[in-house]
Amino acid sequence: MKVIKFPSRSDWAKILARPTPTFETIEPLVDEVFDKVKSQGDSAVRDYTAQFDGLNLNSFQVTQAEIDAATSFVDSELKKAIQVAYDNISQFHQAQKTAPVSVETRPGVQCWQEKRPIQKVGLYIPGGTAPLFSTVLMLAIPAKIAGCKEIVLCSPPNNKGEIAPEILWTAQLCGVNRIFKVGGIQAIAAMTFGTQTIPNVYKILGPGNQFVTVAKQKATQFSVAIDMPAGPSELLVVADDSAVASYVASDLLSQAEHGADSQVILVTTSQTLLLEVQSEIQKQLSLLSRSEIASKAMLNSKLILVENENEALELIDEYGPEHYIICMNNEKKFVDSIQNAGSVFIGNYTPESAGDYASGTNHTLPTNGYAKQYSGVNLDSFTKAITFQKISKNGILQLGKTIELMAAAEGLDAHKNAVSIRLNDLNK
Repeated sequence: MKVIKFPSRSDWAKILARPTPTFETIEPLVDEVFDKVKSQGDSAVRDYTAQFDGLNLNSFQVTQAEIDAATSFVDSELKKAIQVAYDNISQFHQAQKTAPVSVETRPGVQCWQEKRPIQKVGLYIPGGTAPLFSTVLMLAIPAKIAGCKEIVLCSPPNNKGEIAPEILWTAQLCGVNRIFKVGGIQAIAAMTFGTQTIPNVYKILGPGNQFVTVAKQKATQFSVAIDMPAGPSELLVVADDSAVASYVASDLLSQAEHGADSQVILVTTSQTLLLEVQSEIQKQLSLLSRSEIASKAMLNSKLILVENENEALELIDEYGPEHYIICMNNEKKFVDSIQNAGSVFIGNYTPESAGDYASGTNHTLPTNGYAKQYSGVNLDSFTKAITFQKISKNGILQLGKTIELMAAAEGLDAHKNAVSIRLNDLNK
Protein backbone atom coordinates (compact mmCIF):
# COMPACT_ATOMS: atom_id res chain seq x y z
CA MET A 1 0.00 0.00 0.00
CA LYS A 2 1.19 3.47 -0.79
CA VAL A 3 1.70 5.75 2.22
CA ILE A 4 0.60 9.35 1.72
CA LYS A 5 1.23 11.89 4.47
CA PHE A 6 -0.67 15.16 4.75
CA PRO A 7 -1.82 15.39 1.11
CA SER A 8 -2.79 18.81 -0.22
CA ARG A 9 -6.39 19.25 -1.35
CA SER A 10 -5.26 19.83 -4.90
CA ASP A 11 -4.01 16.23 -4.96
CA TRP A 12 -7.12 14.60 -3.48
CA ALA A 13 -8.76 13.75 -6.80
CA LYS A 14 -5.63 11.96 -8.02
CA ILE A 15 -5.05 10.18 -4.71
CA LEU A 16 -8.67 8.99 -4.46
CA ALA A 17 -9.01 7.83 -8.07
CA ARG A 18 -10.40 4.32 -8.48
CA PRO A 19 -8.27 1.68 -10.23
CA THR A 20 -10.86 0.92 -12.88
CA PRO A 21 -10.67 1.26 -16.66
CA THR A 22 -12.68 4.02 -18.26
CA PHE A 23 -16.08 3.08 -19.60
CA GLU A 24 -14.98 4.17 -23.06
CA THR A 25 -12.63 1.19 -23.29
CA ILE A 26 -15.43 -1.25 -22.43
CA GLU A 27 -18.44 0.22 -24.22
CA PRO A 28 -17.60 -1.06 -27.76
CA LEU A 29 -17.59 -4.67 -26.54
CA VAL A 30 -20.81 -4.14 -24.56
CA ASP A 31 -22.49 -2.62 -27.62
CA GLU A 32 -21.44 -5.58 -29.75
CA VAL A 33 -22.74 -8.17 -27.27
CA PHE A 34 -26.04 -6.34 -26.79
CA ASP A 35 -26.62 -6.06 -30.54
CA LYS A 36 -26.02 -9.76 -31.11
CA VAL A 37 -28.05 -10.97 -28.12
CA LYS A 38 -30.93 -8.73 -29.19
CA SER A 39 -30.95 -10.16 -32.74
CA GLN A 40 -29.80 -13.74 -32.14
CA GLY A 41 -31.00 -14.60 -28.63
CA ASP A 42 -29.79 -17.88 -27.16
CA SER A 43 -27.39 -18.47 -30.04
CA ALA A 44 -25.46 -15.29 -29.21
CA VAL A 45 -25.49 -16.05 -25.48
CA ARG A 46 -24.09 -19.50 -26.23
CA ASP A 47 -21.36 -18.07 -28.49
CA TYR A 48 -20.25 -15.47 -25.96
CA THR A 49 -20.26 -18.02 -23.13
CA ALA A 50 -17.89 -20.11 -25.24
CA GLN A 51 -15.75 -17.06 -26.07
CA PHE A 52 -15.53 -15.51 -22.60
CA ASP A 53 -15.88 -18.55 -20.32
CA GLY A 54 -14.51 -21.33 -22.53
CA LEU A 55 -17.69 -23.38 -22.14
CA ASN A 56 -20.04 -24.91 -24.69
CA LEU A 57 -23.41 -25.21 -22.99
CA ASN A 58 -26.42 -26.82 -24.64
CA SER A 59 -28.78 -25.56 -21.96
CA PHE A 60 -28.59 -22.49 -19.72
CA GLN A 61 -31.42 -23.18 -17.30
CA VAL A 62 -30.63 -25.02 -14.09
CA THR A 63 -32.94 -28.00 -13.68
CA GLN A 64 -34.72 -29.01 -10.52
CA ALA A 65 -32.61 -32.15 -10.49
CA GLU A 66 -29.46 -30.01 -10.37
CA ILE A 67 -30.90 -27.96 -7.53
CA ASP A 68 -31.87 -31.10 -5.61
CA ALA A 69 -28.42 -32.58 -6.14
CA ALA A 70 -26.77 -29.39 -4.85
CA THR A 71 -28.42 -29.94 -1.46
CA SER A 72 -26.20 -32.92 -0.70
CA PHE A 73 -23.02 -30.95 -1.49
CA VAL A 74 -23.65 -28.14 0.98
CA ASP A 75 -22.27 -28.79 4.44
CA SER A 76 -24.92 -28.98 7.17
CA GLU A 77 -23.11 -26.43 9.34
CA LEU A 78 -22.96 -24.02 6.41
CA LYS A 79 -26.68 -24.51 5.85
CA LYS A 80 -27.29 -23.53 9.48
CA ALA A 81 -25.08 -20.45 9.06
CA ILE A 82 -26.93 -19.43 5.89
CA GLN A 83 -30.22 -19.88 7.72
CA VAL A 84 -29.08 -17.54 10.51
CA ALA A 85 -28.08 -14.96 7.93
CA TYR A 86 -31.39 -15.50 6.12
CA ASP A 87 -33.32 -14.81 9.33
CA ASN A 88 -31.37 -11.63 10.15
CA ILE A 89 -31.54 -10.22 6.62
CA SER A 90 -35.26 -11.04 6.48
CA GLN A 91 -35.91 -9.25 9.79
CA PHE A 92 -34.10 -6.10 8.72
CA HIS A 93 -35.75 -5.89 5.30
CA GLN A 94 -39.19 -6.85 6.63
CA ALA A 95 -38.88 -3.87 8.98
CA GLN A 96 -38.44 -1.58 5.97
CA LYS A 97 -42.07 -2.01 4.92
CA THR A 98 -43.95 1.28 5.10
CA ALA A 99 -47.65 1.94 5.43
CA PRO A 100 -49.50 3.90 2.74
CA VAL A 101 -49.25 7.68 3.17
CA SER A 102 -52.60 9.46 2.95
CA VAL A 103 -53.31 13.19 3.15
CA GLU A 104 -56.45 15.30 2.56
CA THR A 105 -54.72 18.34 1.04
CA ARG A 106 -58.01 20.28 0.84
CA PRO A 107 -61.50 19.30 1.97
CA GLY A 108 -62.63 16.68 -0.53
CA VAL A 109 -59.17 16.26 -2.10
CA GLN A 110 -57.67 12.97 -0.97
CA CYS A 111 -54.12 12.01 -2.05
CA TRP A 112 -52.29 8.85 -1.10
CA GLN A 113 -49.25 6.78 -2.01
CA GLU A 114 -48.85 3.02 -1.97
CA LYS A 115 -45.93 0.81 -2.94
CA ARG A 116 -46.29 -2.02 -5.42
CA PRO A 117 -43.71 -4.70 -6.24
CA ILE A 118 -41.76 -4.68 -9.47
CA GLN A 119 -43.25 -7.74 -11.16
CA LYS A 120 -40.14 -9.12 -12.88
CA VAL A 121 -36.61 -8.69 -11.51
CA GLY A 122 -33.28 -10.11 -12.61
CA LEU A 123 -30.60 -10.87 -10.04
CA TYR A 124 -26.96 -11.00 -11.11
CA ILE A 125 -24.81 -13.14 -8.83
CA PRO A 126 -21.04 -13.01 -9.44
CA GLY A 127 -19.35 -16.38 -9.73
CA GLY A 128 -15.80 -15.90 -10.94
CA THR A 129 -13.10 -16.58 -8.40
CA ALA A 130 -15.55 -16.57 -5.47
CA PRO A 131 -19.16 -17.72 -5.96
CA LEU A 132 -21.07 -15.21 -3.87
CA PHE A 133 -24.02 -17.15 -2.47
CA SER A 134 -24.31 -14.39 0.16
CA THR A 135 -25.42 -12.04 -2.62
CA VAL A 136 -28.33 -14.36 -3.33
CA LEU A 137 -29.55 -13.66 0.20
CA MET A 138 -29.08 -9.92 -0.20
CA LEU A 139 -31.10 -9.73 -3.41
CA ALA A 140 -33.63 -12.55 -3.32
CA ILE A 141 -34.83 -11.98 0.25
CA PRO A 142 -36.02 -8.38 -0.28
CA ALA A 143 -37.38 -9.34 -3.71
CA LYS A 144 -39.53 -12.00 -2.08
CA ILE A 145 -40.60 -9.73 0.79
CA ALA A 146 -41.54 -7.01 -1.70
CA GLY A 147 -43.76 -9.49 -3.55
CA CYS A 148 -41.96 -9.68 -6.92
CA LYS A 149 -43.75 -12.37 -8.94
CA GLU A 150 -40.87 -13.44 -11.15
CA ILE A 151 -37.34 -13.60 -9.76
CA VAL A 152 -34.75 -14.59 -12.36
CA LEU A 153 -31.16 -15.33 -11.35
CA CYS A 154 -28.11 -15.38 -13.64
CA SER A 155 -24.67 -16.46 -12.49
CA PRO A 156 -21.57 -17.47 -14.46
CA PRO A 157 -20.87 -21.22 -14.47
CA ASN A 158 -17.58 -22.70 -13.28
CA ASN A 159 -15.18 -24.55 -15.57
CA LYS A 160 -17.41 -27.63 -15.35
CA GLY A 161 -20.39 -25.70 -16.64
CA GLU A 162 -22.07 -25.71 -13.24
CA ILE A 163 -23.21 -23.12 -10.70
CA ALA A 164 -21.81 -23.57 -7.19
CA PRO A 165 -24.12 -25.75 -5.07
CA GLU A 166 -24.13 -23.07 -2.34
CA ILE A 167 -25.67 -20.60 -4.79
CA LEU A 168 -28.29 -23.13 -5.92
CA TRP A 169 -29.23 -24.16 -2.39
CA THR A 170 -29.48 -20.55 -1.21
CA ALA A 171 -31.52 -19.55 -4.26
CA GLN A 172 -34.06 -22.28 -3.57
CA LEU A 173 -34.20 -21.27 0.11
CA CYS A 174 -35.01 -17.71 -0.97
CA GLY A 175 -37.70 -18.66 -3.49
CA VAL A 176 -35.95 -17.80 -6.76
CA ASN A 177 -38.14 -18.84 -9.70
CA ARG A 178 -35.59 -19.55 -12.42
CA ILE A 179 -31.79 -19.89 -12.44
CA PHE A 180 -29.53 -19.61 -15.48
CA LYS A 181 -25.88 -20.54 -16.03
CA VAL A 182 -24.96 -17.30 -17.76
CA GLY A 183 -22.61 -14.53 -16.66
CA GLY A 184 -21.03 -11.29 -17.77
CA ILE A 185 -22.27 -8.92 -20.44
CA GLN A 186 -24.32 -11.64 -22.17
CA ALA A 187 -26.33 -12.31 -18.99
CA ILE A 188 -27.26 -8.65 -18.63
CA ALA A 189 -28.16 -8.43 -22.32
CA ALA A 190 -30.29 -11.59 -22.09
CA MET A 191 -32.27 -10.23 -19.14
CA THR A 192 -32.65 -6.93 -20.97
CA PHE A 193 -34.12 -8.26 -24.22
CA GLY A 194 -35.21 -11.77 -23.32
CA THR A 195 -34.13 -14.78 -25.37
CA GLN A 196 -35.76 -18.07 -26.32
CA THR A 197 -34.77 -19.37 -22.88
CA ILE A 198 -34.08 -16.41 -20.59
CA PRO A 199 -36.98 -14.02 -19.85
CA ASN A 200 -36.64 -10.27 -19.98
CA VAL A 201 -37.08 -8.38 -16.71
CA TYR A 202 -38.08 -4.88 -15.65
CA LYS A 203 -35.12 -4.27 -13.33
CA ILE A 204 -31.65 -5.81 -12.95
CA LEU A 205 -29.91 -5.83 -9.58
CA GLY A 206 -26.59 -7.12 -8.33
CA PRO A 207 -22.86 -6.37 -8.26
CA GLY A 208 -20.27 -7.31 -10.85
CA ASN A 209 -17.03 -6.35 -12.50
CA GLN A 210 -16.64 -3.33 -14.78
CA PHE A 211 -18.01 -5.25 -17.76
CA VAL A 212 -21.18 -6.06 -15.85
CA THR A 213 -21.42 -2.50 -14.54
CA VAL A 214 -21.23 -0.98 -18.02
CA ALA A 215 -23.66 -3.60 -19.34
CA LYS A 216 -26.18 -2.67 -16.65
CA GLN A 217 -25.89 0.98 -17.60
CA LYS A 218 -26.40 -0.02 -21.23
CA ALA A 219 -29.58 -1.86 -20.22
CA THR A 220 -31.13 1.40 -19.06
CA GLN A 221 -31.20 2.51 -22.71
CA PHE A 222 -33.75 -0.23 -23.36
CA SER A 223 -36.33 0.60 -20.67
CA VAL A 224 -34.76 -1.67 -18.04
CA ALA A 225 -34.03 -0.17 -14.62
CA ILE A 226 -30.98 -1.04 -12.53
CA ASP A 227 -30.22 -0.79 -8.84
CA MET A 228 -27.00 1.21 -9.22
CA PRO A 229 -23.60 1.09 -10.93
CA ALA A 230 -22.01 -1.46 -8.58
CA GLY A 231 -18.48 -2.37 -9.63
CA PRO A 232 -15.35 -3.66 -7.85
CA SER A 233 -15.46 -3.66 -4.08
CA GLU A 234 -13.92 -0.89 -1.96
CA LEU A 235 -13.48 -0.06 1.71
CA LEU A 236 -12.34 3.00 3.64
CA VAL A 237 -11.40 2.82 7.31
CA VAL A 238 -10.99 5.95 9.42
CA ALA A 239 -9.11 5.24 12.62
CA ASP A 240 -7.09 6.82 15.41
CA ASP A 241 -5.14 5.44 18.37
CA SER A 242 -8.33 3.90 19.79
CA ALA A 243 -8.34 1.39 16.92
CA VAL A 244 -6.75 -2.05 17.08
CA ALA A 245 -4.20 -2.24 14.26
CA SER A 246 -4.67 -5.96 13.63
CA TYR A 247 -8.45 -5.45 13.30
CA VAL A 248 -7.98 -2.59 10.85
CA ALA A 249 -5.53 -4.60 8.76
CA SER A 250 -7.89 -7.58 8.66
CA ASP A 251 -10.75 -5.38 7.47
CA LEU A 252 -8.65 -3.85 4.72
CA LEU A 253 -7.53 -7.29 3.54
CA SER A 254 -11.08 -8.65 3.68
CA GLN A 255 -12.04 -6.35 0.85
CA ALA A 256 -8.74 -6.54 -1.00
CA GLU A 257 -9.23 -10.28 -1.50
CA HIS A 258 -12.41 -9.68 -3.53
CA GLY A 259 -10.43 -8.92 -6.66
CA ALA A 260 -7.31 -7.36 -8.09
CA ASP A 261 -9.34 -4.28 -9.03
CA SER A 262 -10.62 -3.74 -5.48
CA GLN A 263 -9.41 -0.76 -3.49
CA VAL A 264 -8.96 -0.22 0.26
CA ILE A 265 -7.97 2.96 2.06
CA LEU A 266 -6.98 3.85 5.61
CA VAL A 267 -7.44 7.46 6.68
CA THR A 268 -5.87 8.21 10.05
CA THR A 269 -4.76 11.04 12.29
CA SER A 270 -2.19 8.76 13.95
CA GLN A 271 1.24 8.05 12.48
CA THR A 272 1.72 5.31 15.07
CA LEU A 273 -1.41 3.49 13.95
CA LEU A 274 -0.47 3.88 10.29
CA LEU A 275 2.85 2.13 10.86
CA GLU A 276 1.24 -0.61 12.98
CA VAL A 277 -1.41 -1.28 10.33
CA GLN A 278 1.23 -1.36 7.60
CA SER A 279 3.13 -4.01 9.56
CA GLU A 280 -0.01 -6.03 10.32
CA ILE A 281 -1.01 -6.11 6.67
CA GLN A 282 2.29 -7.76 5.75
CA LYS A 283 1.90 -10.33 8.53
CA GLN A 284 -1.66 -11.26 7.63
CA LEU A 285 -1.34 -11.07 3.86
CA SER A 286 1.05 -14.00 3.59
CA LEU A 287 -1.42 -16.25 5.42
CA LEU A 288 -4.33 -15.69 3.04
CA SER A 289 -5.39 -18.29 0.50
CA ARG A 290 -6.12 -15.43 -1.91
CA SER A 291 -2.93 -13.54 -1.09
CA GLU A 292 -2.01 -13.09 -4.75
CA ILE A 293 -5.31 -11.36 -5.50
CA ALA A 294 -5.16 -9.28 -2.32
CA SER A 295 -1.58 -8.26 -3.09
CA LYS A 296 -2.60 -6.91 -6.48
CA ALA A 297 -5.46 -4.95 -4.88
CA MET A 298 -3.01 -3.52 -2.38
CA LEU A 299 -1.13 -1.89 -5.24
CA ASN A 300 -4.26 0.25 -5.78
CA SER A 301 -4.64 1.02 -2.09
CA LYS A 302 -3.53 3.84 0.21
CA LEU A 303 -2.60 4.60 3.81
CA ILE A 304 -3.33 8.30 4.25
CA LEU A 305 -2.20 10.40 7.21
CA VAL A 306 -4.19 13.63 7.71
CA GLU A 307 -3.81 16.63 9.99
CA ASN A 308 -7.07 16.42 11.93
CA GLU A 309 -10.58 14.98 12.15
CA ASN A 310 -12.24 17.69 10.05
CA GLU A 311 -9.85 17.10 7.19
CA ALA A 312 -10.45 13.35 7.49
CA LEU A 313 -14.21 13.85 7.20
CA GLU A 314 -13.93 16.09 4.16
CA LEU A 315 -11.63 13.63 2.41
CA ILE A 316 -13.95 10.69 3.18
CA ASP A 317 -17.00 12.53 1.83
CA GLU A 318 -15.03 13.37 -1.30
CA TYR A 319 -14.25 9.68 -1.79
CA GLY A 320 -17.77 8.41 -1.03
CA PRO A 321 -16.80 4.87 0.02
CA GLU A 322 -18.89 1.79 -0.60
CA HIS A 323 -18.00 0.45 2.87
CA TYR A 324 -16.97 2.84 5.63
CA ILE A 325 -15.54 1.68 8.98
CA ILE A 326 -15.25 4.12 11.89
CA CYS A 327 -12.78 3.33 14.68
CA MET A 328 -12.40 6.71 16.34
CA ASN A 329 -12.60 8.00 19.90
CA ASN A 330 -15.00 10.62 18.65
CA GLU A 331 -17.08 8.12 16.68
CA LYS A 332 -20.30 10.14 17.03
CA LYS A 333 -18.81 13.00 15.03
CA PHE A 334 -17.90 10.65 12.20
CA VAL A 335 -21.28 8.92 12.26
CA ASP A 336 -23.31 12.12 12.35
CA SER A 337 -21.24 14.04 9.81
CA ILE A 338 -20.82 11.53 7.00
CA GLN A 339 -22.87 12.35 3.90
CA ASN A 340 -21.51 9.94 1.28
CA ALA A 341 -21.20 6.25 2.11
CA GLY A 342 -22.89 3.03 1.07
CA SER A 343 -22.86 1.30 4.46
CA VAL A 344 -21.27 2.32 7.76
CA PHE A 345 -19.61 0.02 10.34
CA ILE A 346 -18.94 1.49 13.78
CA GLY A 347 -16.39 0.48 16.40
CA ASN A 348 -13.64 -2.07 16.84
CA TYR A 349 -16.07 -4.99 16.97
CA THR A 350 -18.02 -4.30 13.79
CA PRO A 351 -16.08 -5.85 10.92
CA GLU A 352 -17.26 -5.16 7.40
CA SER A 353 -17.60 -8.94 7.00
CA ALA A 354 -20.63 -8.81 9.30
CA GLY A 355 -22.50 -6.71 6.78
CA ASP A 356 -21.26 -8.87 3.93
CA TYR A 357 -22.88 -11.93 5.43
CA ALA A 358 -25.13 -11.99 8.40
CA SER A 359 -25.84 -8.88 10.50
CA GLY A 360 -28.92 -8.06 8.44
CA THR A 361 -27.98 -5.01 6.34
CA ASN A 362 -27.58 -5.36 2.59
CA HIS A 363 -24.17 -5.71 1.01
CA THR A 364 -25.14 -4.66 -2.52
CA LEU A 365 -23.84 -1.10 -2.42
CA PRO A 366 -22.78 1.78 -4.69
CA THR A 367 -19.10 1.87 -5.61
CA ASN A 368 -16.82 4.15 -7.60
CA GLY A 369 -18.08 7.27 -5.80
CA TYR A 370 -21.75 6.62 -6.60
CA ALA A 371 -22.51 6.65 -2.87
CA LYS A 372 -22.81 10.41 -3.42
CA GLN A 373 -26.13 9.87 -5.22
CA TYR A 374 -27.21 6.23 -4.87
CA SER A 375 -28.48 4.15 -1.96
CA GLY A 376 -27.54 0.54 -1.42
CA VAL A 377 -30.09 -2.15 -2.20
CA ASN A 378 -33.02 -2.16 0.21
CA LEU A 379 -36.68 -3.18 0.16
CA ASP A 380 -37.63 -0.10 -1.86
CA SER A 381 -35.25 -1.28 -4.60
CA PHE A 382 -37.86 -3.91 -5.47
CA THR A 383 -40.91 -1.66 -5.37
CA LYS A 384 -42.22 1.46 -7.01
CA ALA A 385 -44.46 4.05 -5.39
CA ILE A 386 -47.82 4.76 -7.04
CA THR A 387 -49.77 7.88 -6.13
CA PHE A 388 -53.56 7.96 -6.02
CA GLN A 389 -56.08 10.73 -5.68
CA LYS A 390 -59.81 11.04 -5.37
CA ILE A 391 -61.65 14.37 -5.52
CA SER A 392 -65.22 14.78 -4.40
CA LYS A 393 -67.75 17.29 -5.76
CA ASN A 394 -66.89 19.59 -2.89
CA GLY A 395 -63.18 19.04 -3.56
CA ILE A 396 -63.31 20.09 -7.20
CA LEU A 397 -65.36 23.14 -6.21
CA GLN A 398 -62.64 24.03 -3.71
CA LEU A 399 -59.68 23.41 -6.02
CA GLY A 400 -61.10 24.06 -9.47
CA LYS A 401 -60.41 27.79 -9.73
CA THR A 402 -56.76 27.24 -8.80
CA ILE A 403 -56.34 24.66 -11.57
CA GLU A 404 -58.11 26.87 -14.14
CA LEU A 405 -55.86 29.84 -13.40
CA MET A 406 -52.67 27.78 -13.61
CA ALA A 407 -53.68 25.98 -16.80
CA ALA A 408 -54.66 29.24 -18.49
CA ALA A 409 -51.35 30.84 -17.52
CA GLU A 410 -49.52 27.97 -19.24
CA GLY A 411 -51.71 28.27 -22.32
CA LEU A 412 -53.14 24.76 -21.95
CA ASP A 413 -56.79 25.32 -22.74
CA ALA A 414 -57.78 21.64 -22.71
CA HIS A 415 -56.39 21.30 -19.18
CA LYS A 416 -58.48 24.28 -18.09
CA ASN A 417 -61.55 22.95 -19.87
CA ALA A 418 -61.28 19.56 -18.11
CA VAL A 419 -62.00 21.44 -14.89
CA SER A 420 -64.34 24.13 -16.23
CA ILE A 421 -66.77 21.61 -17.74
CA ARG A 422 -67.15 19.94 -14.36
CA LEU A 423 -67.53 23.22 -12.49
CA ASN A 424 -70.20 24.37 -14.96
CA ASP A 425 -72.21 21.18 -14.33
CA LEU A 426 -71.92 21.52 -10.56
CA ASN A 427 -72.90 25.21 -10.59
CA LYS A 428 -76.08 24.75 -12.67
